[in-house]
Amino acid sequence: MKILLVEDDQALAEGLARSMRDAGVLVETAGNGQRADFLVTTEFYDAVILDLGLPDGNGTQWLSRWREQGIELPVLILTARERWSDKAAGFSAGADDYVTKPFETAEILFRLRALVRRSHGHAHPVISVGEVSLDTHSGQVTRAGMPISLTAQELRLLSRLIQAAPRIVSRTELSEHVYDRDREPDSNVIDVQMSRLRRKLGSGSIETIRGQGYRMTRDVDA
Repeated sequence: MKILLVEDDQALAEGLARSMRDAGVLVETAGNGQRADFLVTTEFYDAVILDLGLPDGNGTQWLSRWREQGIELPVLILTARERWSDKAAGFSAGADDYVTKPFETAEILFRLRALVRRSHGHAHPVISVGEVSLDTHSGQVTRAGMPISLTAQELRLLSRLIQAAPRIVSRTELSEHVYDRDREPDSNVIDVQMSRLRRKLGSGSIETIRGQGYRMTRDVDA
């Protein structure tokens, strides 16, 4: 999961970003609406955390702009404003969820994972393809009921594939949503990590579609 955090309080942004990275989430930050607008329109994210009180305009104004441009990625508003009128304005602008400060990082993570999961059409937190299951809340992966240990990077790859299934996920999409844009993978990194995933999940769990990308399958070999 790759998130854009839009927050002008540098200490809060750094603390939240650090906690989310510790939980395996890729996080990029923006301290104002203009920077966020540039990133949202030029980069790829699974969701945005948006503060309302930005130095260059209310967060709802930027959100309305994105929605008018057809940018549909999930947006979680994070703010100290508790009045219903502020919440209503946020939802009217196109927000998907709302959390007030102070907050628990765990709650932010739960809400983000739910938003991203639902954006892929999954209502239940546990997503299964064949014998492979992923609990999107805990990050627990099982094969035929047995737990599988994955690295953080392998988990991000699997999460993208299993939430997109049965759609084919291109190498470009994986690079944009799974890897930090400042650390784009070498040409063979994805292949190597896919090979490791297959060894752990079963050789038939991930299919390579030549010239197109990868997709999860229901056939899992030993």
